[in-house]
Amino acid sequence: MHSQKISEGVYLLRANHWDRRLFDELIPLPEGTTYNSYIIFGSEKTALIDAVDFSKEDELIEALKNMGVEKIDYIVSNHAEQDHSGGINKLLSVYPHAKIVTNSKCKEFLMDLLHIPEERFLVVEDGEELSLGDKTLKFIKMPWVHWPETMITYLVEDGILFTCDLFGAHYATSDVYVYDEMREYLAAKRYYAEIMMPFRQSIKKYLQKVKELNPRIIAPSHGPLHKNPEFILNAYERWVSDEVSNEVLIVFVSMHGSTKKIVDYLADKIAKKGIKVRYYNLTVTDVGDLLMDVVDAATIVIATPTVLTGAHPSIVSAAYLLNLLRPKTKFVAFITSYGWGSRAIEQLKSLMPNIWAEILDEIAVKGYPKEEDFARLDELVEKIYEKHKEQNLIGGD
Repeated sequence: MHSQKISEGVYLLRANHWDRRLFDELIPLPEGTTYNSYIIFGSEKTALIDAVDFSKEDELIEALKNMGVEKIDYIVSNHAEQDHSGGINKLLSVYPHAKIVTNSKCKEFLMDLLHIPEERFLVVEDGEELSLGDKTLKFIKMPWVHWPETMITYLVEDGILFTCDLFGAHYATSDVYVYDEMREYLAAKRYYAEIMMPFRQSIKKYLQKVKELNPRIIAPSHGPLHKNPEFILNAYERWVSDEVSNEVLIVFVSMHGSTKKIVDYLADKIAKKGIKVRYYNLTVTDVGDLLMDVVDAATIVIATPTVLTGAHPSIVSAAYLLNLLRPKTKFVAFITSYGWGSRAIEQLKSLMPNIWAEILDEIAVKGYPKEEDFARLDELVEKIYEKHKEQNLIGGD
């Protein structure tokens, strides 16, 4: 485990999970991930912020012992999810006098998830402060980022904001602070898309609270720290806004070539209109790459072959996931190819009630696409162009 001083009496304790490739058995991790904890030595009390994943709890204990930490008074839990709380029980066994500092909802979750006795908790309210002597912790509730119990912790004297999942990024790194802003931007956008996007309206409100604190350092629990908070705050402002890009995402699967012929034709025609096209064949696509583009795209076109009258299972999965993530997409279109009959489009629409987007067209193609089918696709291209023009996107990207 990597330890690094980030301010007087404040240390990062980072466990790199270099070879983890899947999170929640769902989210690809092409570059692994990190679990950050932070220890704060006040003149009177010592506090640990967050407690890493179960798989890294022994590394955390060893790092604390190597630092000579004989007593921890407070273990602050900003978020009950196990990649940040997994080590709490082990910590309580090693530091039996420690109290878990958290809000009432997080206390409830931790008792359910980890079976921690109620007497081990110190419950704090929104805006409450806790003195460590010469250092002060301030707790700010931010529910639904991305669970209902989440909060952030501000170290007042040092201007360090411990944000847990908020402003994080999934990649293993030895860099304490953001070094490569382009790499960080892409990783943080991927993280936002996969985890935070459904809660963008909540996050939009909380960004102003963060700005009012004017932190010197933003210290998340995944990825490097932000010495330039404005960088990540500006990125989040763009992502949570209602602004969309002059971009069409084509999401498809093709079994025997008909659907691919359709989307190839469509992609070429859209690009010739001066609209950016991103093309995702779900049989070879990393879902994280797709979701990054979903954050900003004005239009999504979903195209599927028919499998026993329904959509291809990979398309069904993608539609279900998009519905959960609630992107700000303005327009959608559905296309299916079929042999003898299809209810694929009806199925997909029923899977996506949370996508508050205008449906531009529903196109069903029987067999290999024919001249009249290409004419329908031309009409769809014109609709997309006109809608993007109405949104002042054409020529503005």
